[in-house]
Amino acid sequence: MSESLHDRLGGEPAIRAIVDRFYDQMDCQPAFAGLRAQHPADLSGSRDKLYWYLCGWTGGASHYVERFGHPRLRARHLPFTITSDERDQWLACMAVALRDVEVESVLADELLAALVPVADWMRNRPDPEPAG
Repeated sequence: MSESLHDRLGGEPAIRAIVDRFYDQMDCQPAFAGLRAQHPADLSGSRDKLYWYLCGWTGGASHYVERFGHPRLRARHLPFTITSDERDQWLACMAVALRDVEVESVLADELLAALVPVADWMRNRPDPEPAG
């Protein structure tokens, strides 16, 4: 049996480090201001939910499902405007977090490639018309 993505990343401590770095970057980098604006002032709940979700999604413990049931990601995010801009900011922020916590580049690329369809599925509003 092959090792899960969860285990190859380094388990729960590594996923917590990735999530914490993700939210640290989102909180302070102007490039992620649009994404940050969609979150509450206190990011602790967001940090925990993404951590719990990623643990299970990568093949570890089902912390999120145990607390909230099926993730229903798209439905839970419908109150928020998610266009290609927010999707791209989320993915870029995750790429920075993976780099900053020094996830091996091949593994980081694998994780990001797996997250792209999930992030794309989260889009729930049309992209704004180009100015001009």
